[in-house]
Amino acid sequence: MTNPRHTVWIVLICACLAVMLSMGMRQSFGIFMPAISVELGGNREVFALAIALQNLAWGLVQPGVGMLADRYGSRIVAGAGGALYALGLALTALATTAVALNLSLGFLVGTGLSATTFVVVLGAVAKVVPEDRRGLAFGIVTAAGSLGMFAMVPISHGLLDGLGWQGAFLGLAGLGVLLALVAIGFPAATPRASGSAPPAQSMMQALHQAGTHRGYWLLNAGFFVCGFHVMFIATHLPAYLEDAGLSGRVAAIALALIGLFNIVGSFVFGMLGDRIRKPQLLSSLYAARVVVIAVFLLLPLSPASALMFSVAMGFLWLGTIPLTSGLVAQIFGPRYMTTLFGIVFLNHQIGSFAGAWMGGRIFDTTGSYDTVWLLAVGLGVMATVLHMPISDRRVNATAAA
Repeated sequence: MTNPRHTVWIVLICACLAVMLSMGMRQSFGIFMPAISVELGGNREVFALAIALQNLAWGLVQPGVGMLADRYGSRIVAGAGGALYALGLALTALATTAVALNLSLGFLVGTGLSATTFVVVLGAVAKVVPEDRRGLAFGIVTAAGSLGMFAMVPISHGLLDGLGWQGAFLGLAGLGVLLALVAIGFPAATPRASGSAPPAQSMMQALHQAGTHRGYWLLNAGFFVCGFHVMFIATHLPAYLEDAGLSGRVAAIALALIGLFNIVGSFVFGMLGDRIRKPQLLSSLYAARVVVIAVFLLLPLSPASALMFSVAMGFLWLGTIPLTSGLVAQIFGPRYMTTLFGIVFLNHQIGSFAGAWMGGRIFDTTGSYDTVWLLAVGLGVMATVLHMPISDRRVNATAAA
């Protein structure tokens, strides 16, 4: 697709701002666990379940949101999602029961995230950026999400210290309104001119083609593991470190370092995705995660080991996003990428649900996170193997139609 250069830059800048806000706020939620858990009864599973439901809602509505974006344009979909995000954050500040927390921080915020994060945003970018620069563009946008995480964790921590958790969430709701406004820079739907030929492939044909592609299902399975890893760590790492006697400041710095070094990792993996086979890179990335987690568990826990773990894990954190989304666009083309990547992302969010909820459930049952850490290692080995046989060859959409 040919686009004026200024249009490409407008979409790219707005995409970066959107994920900076949406992902930055989302990644800071873990620091609120101790305060909200005490407020609502002292059980960590209450907060963990709300975050798990957030990720499940995010994933369950993601394919439908992707279809809406492919049909009606990402501008209106992302704008509505930003408004829902802001509403969910504002209502979280008023939550006094577990049910209210599940509806606000869980369902509403999760639905807002589905329309303002990588699936819709990268789909918008894919429609204006040439294929040979798509991996780099995806890496830049993913890195922007990590920059938001790096910036928002200390901001959220400061709001928590100064205003309490209710005041902090009201402050975040204001940023949610800004997120809705950023969507103005995204592409609108392009109506088909009267008398023009229909598209070479319908959405249903694209879905059928992906459903019969073995590599597509392997991507789905692998992305489940990514979701499990990142949501377990983002939700439970601060509490895990504080349980071991480390300060809340160290825990906040650890989360911020994950975001900081993922800026580098996302950019590097996105750039490499234009030069090296993406399945090979994905296998290597998951294998590296296994090594990093295993070393972290074997070393004595200290501020230094915690921060080094965050640096290494941060480099590997969301490098899967430009590679996985880029592989979907490479195999099936950009026309229905938002829909097809939305389905893959659903499996990521099922993994996120499992990581967030199981972390809280197993801790409350056993008093330890050890079982979940070992499960993370085993799943990483599985993901390493799953990506090896994926073919990245482009399928013929016209023939399939």
